[in-house]
Amino acid sequence: MWHSEQLLIDGQLVEAEGGRTYETRNPATGAVLGTAADATAGDTNRAIAAARRAFDTTDWATNKEFRARCLRQLHEKLIEHQEELRALIVADVGAPVSLTTGPQLEAPIEMVPFYADLAESYQYSTDLGVAEAMGQKSKRWVEKEAIGVVAAIIPYNYPIQITIAKVAPALAAGCTVVVKSPPQTPWVSATLGAILAETDIPAGVVNVLTSSDGAVGEQLVTDPRVDMVSFTGSTATGRRIMAAASDTVKKVFLELGGKSAFVMLDDADVTVVSMFASFMICSHAGQGCAIASRLLVPESKYAEVVEAVKTMIESVAVGDPTDPANYMGPLVSADQLAKVDGMVQEALKAGAKAVTGGNKIEGSGGYFFEPTVLADVDNKMAIAQDEVFGPVLCVIPYRNDDHAIEIANDSIFGLSGVVIGADDDRATAVARRIRSGTISINGGLYYGADAPFGGYKQSGIGREMGVAGMEEYLESKTLALPAS
Repeated sequence: MWHSEQLLIDGQLVEAEGGRTYETRNPATGAVLGTAADATAGDTNRAIAAARRAFDTTDWATNKEFRARCLRQLHEKLIEHQEELRALIVADVGAPVSLTTGPQLEAPIEMVPFYADLAESYQYSTDLGVAEAMGQKSKRWVEKEAIGVVAAIIPYNYPIQITIAKVAPALAAGCTVVVKSPPQTPWVSATLGAILAETDIPAGVVNVLTSSDGAVGEQLVTDPRVDMVSFTGSTATGRRIMAAASDTVKKVFLELGGKSAFVMLDDADVTVVSMFASFMICSHAGQGCAIASRLLVPESKYAEVVEAVKTMIESVAVGDPTDPANYMGPLVSADQLAKVDGMVQEALKAGAKAVTGGNKIEGSGGYFFEPTVLADVDNKMAIAQDEVFGPVLCVIPYRNDDHAIEIANDSIFGLSGVVIGADDDRATAVARRIRSGTISINGGLYYGADAPFGGYKQSGIGREMGVAGMEEYLESKTLALPAS
């Protein structure tokens, strides 16, 4: 399996300082895959210095044609290495090979040309016309320019998707970037670094660090040479990043946790709902921030839906992620398995009922958890309020549409959601009242390079992807000249 075990710093693939490494494990077996470079404070300092120098002393930020050409070249290189990346996603991340054609790999690769085109077509200057103020007429305009050095901190669940969703628009905008990989999946990030090194992107414009702990991330967040932090991960970590970044008043982009609601209206098809909800919660073993993990069901259909979801979720093929017949693979680590198991056991003690699942899957050595349906869940329970990041679906009854919306919004999160009903207009009206950044209505898919993604409330700040995703990396500068 081709992969890199090196850091990318200032255009060079290098070992970590002192030759430091750490082990990475296969989530499906628990076995050691190999080692990855374990970046030090010195490595991080050099990466930041390289990004700062590339931004301050080269024309990267002002040469949009060159940026577009480099992004198109990166797209070609990603396609060239697509199959190697696919094998890494399965081995390092534990994602089933059957799901790699979507947002794990192939879909994000196709985001890169979108940003190459946007780098060239974006209107970096807006004319405000002539206006008179304090007895003087002035010609005014607004220019958009790159914010500077960006620290991009990546989670383990969709490392290629989220790295590209940060790096491509940042580069299109003219920024330079230091990527901090997730500790659990270093080979994917390191190999992306090796692919970037094959392009004409100048030294220092993108640097990639792999690390076994959070010290590198903390250093990036607090270093005054870094202008912006773009982070995807848990809300708890996002809060700490906001606090740490405040000392240097950095801009922060945060895409954080979710506890999204799936609202089944009373005229919805039970089979469609049970299939959609079951396969969504099992996608990548539930390790997705936008996955709907609360299924809200009319009281009159509660028993019927619980049974239908039980039957459907028990049909999901779970096992070796290299087998295309399997839809669900393992959780990413032993720690994540312990977290999911602990949250489910606490929910059962609190009065929830495991209709199916609820246990670790033993025998493979890997980090598998049974697809789980919990009934008798009150929305105030921790299992309905806290992000589990595992294949655990809570089924919650409601009285009427207003009550469903009240339950859906009774959360610190507001990332995503689903509404299904027989009438598009009614379903859309319900979706509009749910305070979430994205909503799927009657099976509609919002995902796309041109579609902004992000959350309300404690699910984050800002938007990733789309034109809005590039504008996160731009500053506005207002200028004026005397009008003749």
